[in-house]
Amino acid sequence: MTRIKTKGIDMFQRVVTFFEKQSFGVCTYLADKLNISISKIRLFFIYSSFLAVGFPIIFYVLAALVLDVRHYVKKIRLRIWDV
Repeated sequence: MTRIKTKGIDMFQRVVTFFEKQSFGVCTYLADKLNISISKIRLFFIYSSFLAVGFPIIFYVLAALVLDVRHYVKKIRLRIWDV
């Protein structure tokens, strides 16, 4: 019984760690651009998602997609110029 319980906790910790490391970098990007701490940006998204019924979550996902495409385009540019 305790083995199942600890396995569930380990899996939960893995998921939390994954999202902390791979959270698209939206909050980090905004914090760097606005010169604000990352924790304040994250708290803003959390509180505003409760007040605005999920709109910031949609914004966050769209920003993540834009940043991902931007990163992909930069990668391709670097490969083209390396030739």
